[in-house]
Amino acid sequence: MERVSFDIEFLFKASPTILYKFLTTPSCLVRWFCDAVDITGDLYTFEWSGFEETAYMIDDIEDERVRFHWEEYPDEFFEFRIDISPVTNETILTITDYCDDDEVDEQKELWESQISKLRRETGG
Repeated sequence: MERVSFDIEFLFKASPTILYKFLTTPSCLVRWFCDAVDITGDLYTFEWSGFEETAYMIDDIEDERVRFHWEEYPDEFFEFRIDISPVTNETILTITDYCDDDEVDEQKELWESQISKLRRETGG
């Protein structure tokens, strides 16, 4: 099965600083992204329902971008990019992720569910 990358974009009322905090700190990540997270240096161990996945933070630009490289998939990453819309002044969160080519719709639905939680936690 071929793996493909995709981008998905979300608008937020929260500032880039608040959003960045929710993308990088353990106490905030567990409020919307995973059940638990352990950080050792640049290695993040995420847990969902007792299942662990590890990723290295390979890029971190405060209030702009966070990129993780999954240990299990050496050629893949997932990334959060934060921008400001010049028209509406809203914060734009763009997620880049990878999945099997027949699972893109399911993966996007999963992200939409997670982002719904993130919106509630950040106030919009």
